[in-house]
Amino acid sequence: MRIRKLAFVLTAGVLGLAPAKAQEQVEVLHWWTAGGEAAALSVLKDNLAKQGVTWKDMPVAGGSGVQAMTALRARVTAGTPPTAAQLLGFNLRDWGSQGFAANLDDVAKANDWEKLVPEPLKAFSKDAGHWVAVPVNIHSTNWLWINKAALDKAGLQPPKTLDEFIAMLDAFKAQGITALAHGGSPWQDTTLWEAVVLSIGGMDFYKKAVLQLDPAALKSDKMRKAFDTMTKLRGYFDKGFSGRDWNLSTAMVIKGEAGAQEMGDWAKGEFIGAKKVPDQDFVCIRFPGTQGNVLFNADQFMMFKLGAKDIPAQHKMAAAVLDTSFQIAFNKVKGSAPARLGVSDAEFDACGKKGIKDVAEAMAAGTMVGSLAHGYAQPDSIKNAFFDVVTQHLNGQLTTDQALTRLPAAIAAAK
Repeated sequence: MRIRKLAFVLTAGVLGLAPAKAQEQVEVLHWWTAGGEAAALSVLKDNLAKQGVTWKDMPVAGGSGVQAMTALRARVTAGTPPTAAQLLGFNLRDWGSQGFAANLDDVAKANDWEKLVPEPLKAFSKDAGHWVAVPVNIHSTNWLWINKAALDKAGLQPPKTLDEFIAMLDAFKAQGITALAHGGSPWQDTTLWEAVVLSIGGMDFYKKAVLQLDPAALKSDKMRKAFDTMTKLRGYFDKGFSGRDWNLSTAMVIKGEAGAQEMGDWAKGEFIGAKKVPDQDFVCIRFPGTQGNVLFNADQFMMFKLGAKDIPAQHKMAAAVLDTSFQIAFNKVKGSAPARLGVSDAEFDACGKKGIKDVAEAMAAGTMVGSLAHGYAQPDSIKNAFFDVVTQHLNGQLTTDQALTRLPAAIAAAK
């Protein structure tokens, strides 16, 4: 046996053959299953393939990531964590504190992450001072997407105030289309609600009510106006809104079946995927009354502790995520701004340039804060208390008076 093995080695040496190198692989859990999202993810897969790393997909449908968290917990509990998982905000902190996260300090130091990653994101990428996750993008949620043909037909300019917004929706309704496309699920309801709260109260009020959970703010006249505005906006939805996925609402705007949608900038990926052009086929603006403010949501890949043989591929993936070429290619498709400071906007379209500019201005002004609906403002227990009240109110199960009483009580109970 030893002679045969020696003969093989000698033969391989003579013929210039090398033992087959084990294929490196990463397994990634995520919920990017909509068309634009899947296209954006293929950029990272292709970049890793060029480095000899194959990608094993673990997609879990569901725009909020709730189902993905259930799947992730099952894998970690079974002792077979994926290489990386898409996580948001306080979920990053929860997982980081449980001892399952890999230490990425060496990758971070080698690639200068301390200087490149914006502070608001860095606060969630680290646990106890150590890098455990790498940010992919900077999304923001206070956007409004408008069908350009419907806007032109109405003879209106993009609305800058809530009153102008309501006037635009009335015009769309008169055209016989769904004025405001919406998907009725708690995270989508709260994405709309947080934009309305920001519009009505401004950033100081948003911080006081949503970040600081001030009881007086939660039952204030401004909060009353926010809930009443939500009731009014519900009158512009179509009858089939309940339970609809966000990308199907975006498709309604793309097709001209609806006039507008309030949604995060990932909606742009759907427009681009449908070969639509900003300012020609659709208009992207900050939700009326929120220009100058950014409610952010950043997708991050948390890396999990693995055996020694899997670490090189994991580190290649971590480094690839913050590579400049990937940040440009990915975020052009995804609709978000780069998670790396100093990236040129030259290759981005009009919406991308606006997103990058808005983020830079908001960071300088201190008006870039976490989105409640997407896990960057409060931990899950408190976020879910908001979800319950906002959704019940939007569906007519609570009056505004009841919502103003229920909200501070639910939050106090969740603390």
